[in-house]
Amino acid sequence: MRAIVQQLEAMEPARARFLALFAFLLARVANVDLEIGEEETRRMEGVLQEWGGLTPAQSALAVQIAKSQNQLFGETQNFLVAREFRDRASPEEKQALLHSLFAVAAADETITVPEEESIRQISRELLLTNDEYLGIRTAYSEKRAVMKRQTPAPATCRGGSPR
Repeated sequence: MRAIVQQLEAMEPARARFLALFAFLLARVANVDLEIGEEETRRMEGVLQEWGGLTPAQSALAVQIAKSQNQLFGETQNFLVAREFRDRASPEEKQALLHSLFAVAAADETITVPEEESIRQISRELLLTNDEYLGIRTAYSEKRAVMKRQTPAPATCRGGSPR
């Protein structure tokens, strides 16, 4: 564990801070339902490995820290973290984050309405345009709960039994 922490501490401070902000925002979406599942955790780790260049051990530690920080301080830190990320990130990095947020939300094969609303809020906090948001969201249409076909409930009679 100490070796992993030392590796993270050896990173250039601005890059480490940027990745911490990125991980916190991923955890923000994953924690919308007040539970961060195993699929979401693994997807967050994968995103940090792919996008942040972290090793599996480093990404696991970064995700654990982000999850803990979000669960402890999420409501008070959400906007501040998004604003700092907005100020540090390039337009491409903001769009990469938005893709990653949708990917984490879709980790369990369904992007719920509360997850989608959280992603939309982060998009606004990052000052992304509506077109940018909709363009990225389109790539995840088949995972959106509101787009999945709902099976209608059987019709019932007055007594509550099916017709």
